[in-house]
Amino acid sequence: MTTPVHVTVTGAAGQIGYQLLFRIASGQLLGPDTPVVLRLLEIEPAMKALEGVVMELDDCAFPLLAGIEATSDLGHAFTGTNWALLVGSIPRKAGMERGDLLNVNGGIFKPQGRAIAENAASDVRVLVVGNPCNTNCLIARSNAPEVPADRWFAMTRLDQNRAETQLAKKAGIAVKDVKNLTIWGNHSATQFPDFANATLAGTPTLEAIADHDWLRGDFITTVQKRGAAIIEARGASSAASAANAAIDTVVSLTQPTASDDCVSVGVTSHGEYGVPEGLTFGLPINADGQGGWSVKEGFAIDDFAKERIQVTTDELLAERDEVRALGLI
Repeated sequence: MTTPVHVTVTGAAGQIGYQLLFRIASGQLLGPDTPVVLRLLEIEPAMKALEGVVMELDDCAFPLLAGIEATSDLGHAFTGTNWALLVGSIPRKAGMERGDLLNVNGGIFKPQGRAIAENAASDVRVLVVGNPCNTNCLIARSNAPEVPADRWFAMTRLDQNRAETQLAKKAGIAVKDVKNLTIWGNHSATQFPDFANATLAGTPTLEAIADHDWLRGDFITTVQKRGAAIIEARGASSAASAANAAIDTVVSLTQPTASDDCVSVGVTSHGEYGVPEGLTFGLPINADGQGGWSVKEGFAIDDFAKERIQVTTDELLAERDEVRALGLI
C-alpha cells in the first residue's frame, strides 16, 4: 500500500457530503490503488449526525479507507490534506439579497482559506463545490496567497454533465460520444454551455443537430435552470449528481485529457479568451495527468457566444466587487 492521501470534505454530514464520502472511500476519487484518510469537517451542531456517518463508513469496511478524522476544528480538518473538497456553504434563502449571501459565505470560506494555507500539505489542491462556488473559491484563494492560484478550482462539471446529456439525447448518441463541451463563466443561471465547439460522435454539434433554435434556446435554458427544476421536482437540491460531478472533476484533473476533449472547471483566469484576470471563471481545461493543467486554446467564439460570455462575466465581476467591498478579499 502506498502512503495514504488525505482528503478533506467540509459539510461532511450534509446531503452532498453523504453522497460523496462513500465513493471517495471506495476508491472512485483517486483510484483503486490509493488509500485515503478522510478528514471530515462539520459545524458543532452537526457533529452528532457526522458521528453516524462515520459509523456507516466503518461498517462498509472499505479496504482503501486508512483512517477517519471527524472534527469541527478548522486546523485539524485541513492538517496535511492533499485534496480539500469544500462542500459546506449557506444556500440562498427566500428574501436573501446577493450581498447577504456573499457575506455569510465569506464568513465560511475566508477562514477556510487561511486554515488551508496554514495547515494543508504543500501539494494541496482545492475544489469548491458549495455555492456560489466561483466567488466562494475566489474568497478562499484570496485569503491563502501562499497556495498557488492554479491549485484552486470551482465546480462547473455538474453543468457540463447536464449539457452533455441534453445534447446526447437530442442527437440520439451515447453521452460518452459528446466531446469538447465547456461551460463558460459562473456556476449560476448566467453560465453559457458552449455547444458550438463540441462534437457529437465526431461531428460538430451544428451539423449533428439541425434544430439550431433549440440549441440557442431550450438547450441553454434547460442547463442553466436544471438545479431549480430538480428542487421543484424532488423538493431538495441536487445531491447525488453534485457529488458525482465533484468526483468527475478530481478524476479529470488527475488524469490526462484526450486531445479531442476538455473538462470544464472554474479556474483562476490569466486573461484567456479575454476573461478579466483574477476571476474564478469556467473555462475549457486540459490536464496533463501529472497534476498540471492548461486552458485549452482554439475555441471559436462567435457573436452569439460573446454576448452570453459577457453576461456571466459581468455577474462575476459584480460578485467580486461586492466581496471586495465587504472586506472578504
